[in-house]
Amino acid sequence: MSGYNYLKNAGKVLCIGRNYAAHIAELNNAKPKQPFFFLKPSSSILKQGEGSILIPKGVNVHYEVELALVIGKTLQNLNPETFTDKDAIDAIEGYALSIDLTARNVQDEAKKKGLPWSIGKGFDTFLPISPFIPKSKIPNHYNVELFLDVNGVSRQKDLTSLMIFPIHKILSHMSSIMTLEKGDIILTGTPKGVGSIVPGDKVTAGLAIDGVEIQEGHLQFDVEAKPGPYEYKET
Repeated sequence: MSGYNYLKNAGKVLCIGRNYAAHIAELNNAKPKQPFFFLKPSSSILKQGEGSILIPKGVNVHYEVELALVIGKTLQNLNPETFTDKDAIDAIEGYALSIDLTARNVQDEAKKKGLPWSIGKGFDTFLPISPFIPKSKIPNHYNVELFLDVNGVSRQKDLTSLMIFPIHKILSHMSSIMTLEKGDIILTGTPKGVGSIVPGDKVTAGLAIDGVEIQEGHLQFDVEAKPGPYEYKET
């Protein structure tokens, strides 16, 4: 599999929240006792070369760089006590680099009022994602350095070894709630350094193994204002 062909089979996109301790601290959130996740719509996917990141009117947008997993087979009701990292590697078809964009003020208001916050994660272009990265390019998914720059300034740069919940625990937990299917995409959480982007910014992100960047994972986007009637107003 190469390029963006893998996205044709993406039935759903599931995102782990609060999986890096320093990121939890910077947002003053509580550390979860078990993995929790949310979904992003496939319509939020933005491929490299197919346009800019779009900022809706009145919205404070945060970037979150993440390692994404592409599931290679059906996973259902896995036993967390016996499902191992070796099993997880076997279940993963490959990887991608992603940027989970969040309308932070929209999300914060929804949380405060006890409302769903799907809107805050689901705007068009809110999931920039790279071409497919074969497993052979990432021999150890805990030895991946994720990085993101805004206007040439480093904002995020950390190793995936800092994950709180390892990948095999993420997959077994998810599979006990909803069946994971071939082609599903799993975002594994973001390290510290999350912040805002605004129209006029340029965002660059990538991932490296032992200091060598994997070219399939390189992302670069301009940031522009989103056209259309939407403007954030209090719910």
